[in-house]
Amino acid sequence: MTIEINGKTIETTDHGYLVNHLDWDEDVARGLARIEGIALTDKHWDLIRYLRNQYLTNNQHQPMERAVLKDMTTLWGTKPTSKDLYTLFPLAPTKQGTKIAGLPEVLRKGGY
Repeated sequence: MTIEINGKTIETTDHGYLVNHLDWDEDVARGLARIEGIALTDKHWDLIRYLRNQYLTNNQHQPMERAVLKDMTTLWGTKPTSKDLYTLFPLAPTKQGTKIAGLPEVLRKGGY
């Protein structure tokens, strides 16, 4: 599949994830969010940048929700709940957020 963003054709998987994470930029994130029906706020961007940073600087690590909650507590200064993260990304913050962050699909089914 492909999507068209700002005149640029970008290849995606059947589930809408970028085939090449290097095709990502903030305009691509906005386009992917629009497809997902999400209006990005500062908190969305915090989580998107966090997920990208973890992947790009931590051996392609894609953190579990528990780690995301802990790290967002540090960043936001208040402790978010899982519900807070699902309000941002209703189809799972570590999956839908990862999609908008331009990263590979997370295939794990839970655990620690």
